[in-house]
Amino acid sequence: MKHLIFAIGFLLNLCALVKGENDELKKAVPKGFVTTRGTEFELDGSSFAFVGANSYWLPLLTTKDDVESTFSQMQEAGVKVLRTWGFNAINASELPGALESGLTYYQVWNNGDWTLNDGPQGLERLDTVINVAAKYDIRVILALTNNWVGYGGMELYVDHIDPGASTHDIFYTDSRMIASYQRYVKTIVNRYKDSSTIFAWEMMNEARCLGDLPQSAACSAASKTVPNWYKQQSDFIRSLDPNHMITTGGEGAFLYSCFVAYLIRLHLGHLFLKTKNPTLATDYNFDGQAGEDFSFDLTLPNVDFGTYHMYPQTWYPQLDFPGSNFSVEGWGLFWMDAHVNAANAAGKPLILEEFGVTGLANKTEIYPKWVQFALDTKHAIMPWQFGASGLKEDSGNRLIKYADALIDGASPNDGFAIYKNQTVWNVFAYEESNSSCRLIVNTFQKCC
Repeated sequence: MKHLIFAIGFLLNLCALVKGENDELKKAVPKGFVTTRGTEFELDGSSFAFVGANSYWLPLLTTKDDVESTFSQMQEAGVKVLRTWGFNAINASELPGALESGLTYYQVWNNGDWTLNDGPQGLERLDTVINVAAKYDIRVILALTNNWVGYGGMELYVDHIDPGASTHDIFYTDSRMIASYQRYVKTIVNRYKDSSTIFAWEMMNEARCLGDLPQSAACSAASKTVPNWYKQQSDFIRSLDPNHMITTGGEGAFLYSCFVAYLIRLHLGHLFLKTKNPTLATDYNFDGQAGEDFSFDLTLPNVDFGTYHMYPQTWYPQLDFPGSNFSVEGWGLFWMDAHVNAANAAGKPLILEEFGVTGLANKTEIYPKWVQFALDTKHAIMPWQFGASGLKEDSGNRLIKYADALIDGASPNDGFAIYKNQTVWNVFAYEESNSSCRLIVNTFQKCC
């Protein structure tokens, strides 16, 4: 088995086509801007290692006091990087309801185009998030659109620019949609490109061939539909901003050859399924169906670091059931190792920027193993998602949109949120003793 695991790791390394840019030739960035050096992040000449947090709902808060409270709780927990949405879009038909409820929105779509809302219910709220983040010395990853319909993703472009379009992935190739997306990206990038609070621009949350609309037969990792879009958009963002880092925001799906896929199935069969005869059955995370090619995408010159997500229970529900031999913890470690190998081969840093399991017992048992592996392999992690408490707007009870709501002062909870009053809050932390740090446990804090 050890030889098999070594062989898989070796082959995963070979999947990267070329090394990353020569860091010695990289342009110096202004003071206070995070950049990369080899497989590590760097800030003003020093290594910048971190555990971060996700909070898509932060720009949806209606009061600066609650934004301040959330960042104060994050700072206390040791958060150094926040990931949030740099998009919030609605249809014109939703505008009256949005005005009544106080919903944050940056774009209003009508008759095939969008208009910008840069007022107090619009981008001024994102300004508040960026400004308060700076106050608490927390940097921000901004995702510029969403693969999914939630809060106005890419399919708003599809629905309005090509009404009745039957496929999701037309967004990646239609010149009108690309131009409209780039117009919005230019608005956001130009607004914040001089701010060292921005950690990185993220092209899309979880880009896939498939969305709420189906995908076309033409879209796959092999056809390079999504990788080509990554190349085009990362080059465009770089033309606007030479200093901030750029990343995909992808889930980290691979495109592996049949032989490598066989080894993966064999590995999964022995370690997680305990089947005697693993087959070459397709696996969405490895066979290119999703549209990403993680190892190739890392070689793009203006993709500065890799991102991937991890939800084994959601991705493999047919295997995760009482009495199954499937190991959520073990599969997660395998998935993490695959991305570490690919990022090391490309010579670029890596962030596990979303991960989650449901059930407090699962979290307290599994998270420490994943966290320790991330520490051991020197890549950053960002749990989904940060749970804030003591929020006061609307007396702490407010329906935001969909099922997202503040309840008794607590931020929205989709089953993955982690709150300070839960045992799982104690998952990773640091203690300073003289000049040393040791791993203990307390979520969202980093090991020095």
